Amino acid sequence: MTEFDLQQVDHLLTTTRAVRKRLNLEKPVPRELILDCVRVSTQAPAGGNYQKWRWVIVDDPEKKEVIAEAYREAYAPYIDQQKGAVASKTPENSTIGKIISSSDYLAEILERVPILAIPCSLGSPEDMEGGLGGGTQGWWGSVLPAVWSYMLAARARGLGTAWTTLHLRYASRVGEELGIPESVTQLACIPTAYYTGDDFRPGTRKPAESVTYWNHWKDTEI
Repeated sequence: MTEFDLQQVDHLLTTTRAVRKRLNLEKPVPRELILDCVRVSTQAPAGGNYQKWRWVIVDDPEKKEVIAEAYREAYAPYIDQQKGAVASKTPENSTIGKIISSSDYLAEILERVPILAIPCSLGSPEDMEGGLGGGTQGWWGSVLPAVWSYMLAARARGLGTAWTTLHLRYASRVGEELGIPESVTQLACIPTAYYTGDDFRPGTRKPAESVTYWNHWKDTEI
């Protein structure tokens, strides 16, 4: 049986953070390094081993600008709503305040990130509705592991990533720019760059004991 260095593996899994302010906007990311991450992602499990995921990797400045503009257009009303909901009870130095601040920053500089990775899948979740499989949950369960594997592989290679989806509000516009057929579903936009600083720490999370129920559901505080 293969033995893993659990300390190293757990460190990778628990410190793959959403990187926004610490993305290095000046250092180019080699295409071969991105291909290494995609190679790892293709080993992710997929229902029926259909392997329907595809990756559109964008490093062209003009195309990144189109994605960024779509993102900002969707971001403005979204973040205004979020800020209004938490303004009266959330200090700027709180976790939520920091997330909003870093999100604002990412929206401002998105087109400057060296790589914008657009994971896609052939078909759409609606294809699974009414079938005998796992429905839309099965569809998403067949594509999300590949994206997470990409992000883990990037982290292991000194790259930072963040899961973003706001550009999907204008997916047709972005798809037209990138030549993505309407029969293909865009899943996210993953900004990818080397990160600044030395390392990341695990985030603050609820104890495993408080979110684990043995044999029966139990109501707990959110």
